[in-house]
Amino acid sequence: MIVACFYYDFASREAQSPTNMLGSLLKQLLRGLGTIPVEIVQKFRDQKKAIGGRRLQLPDIVKMCAAVTSLQRTFICVDALDECVPRHRLEVLGALGQILQGSPNTRIFMTGRPHIRGDVESELGGRTTNVPIVSREDDIITYLRARLGKDTTTEAMDSCLEDEIMRSIPEEVSEKCVPSWIPETCCTVVSRILIGAVTDS
Repeated sequence: MIVACFYYDFASREAQSPTNMLGSLLKQLLRGLGTIPVEIVQKFRDQKKAIGGRRLQLPDIVKMCAAVTSLQRTFICVDALDECVPRHRLEVLGALGQILQGSPNTRIFMTGRPHIRGDVESELGGRTTNVPIVSREDDIITYLRARLGKDTTTEAMDSCLEDEIMRSIPEEVSEKCVPSWIPETCCTVVSRILIGAVTDS
């Protein structure tokens, strides 16, 4: 099977265009194949022959992704989709929808905050399942203690600030959840991913 991943970084959101995002996935998918299909090699050569060596356009990349994913079982993971620029998000979701249509063995696992749920459902229709991932307060406290224990600027911390951090952050974070969307046919795969026990079955 092939696995390709993309993480949306808030600090780089303007640079992470749909073409860059899908291009990154295509590179990973091609690496996973081992041997690049002849038609894809030819497409790249055709683009180089164009005046100035034209770069691949988004529709070309989507077709190539669909061609590659139709050859082998594929998992595509898109993390922090909510950090994608809104005008790009619909384009990305539309492209992923096209890939799913031509590749019945492809599964997409996406994470994002609740406010993008409408975009996901409108672009991928009834083919998605929402899996809420809710943080536990104990886990947040354990994480904070570990991070504070590695603080290199100990002179900046006092007991009042530490108490404030340990009180306010767990309260704020535990009220939020991060939904994940996947095709309905992939529920078992997601449950395995969440417990860290993915198998080939």
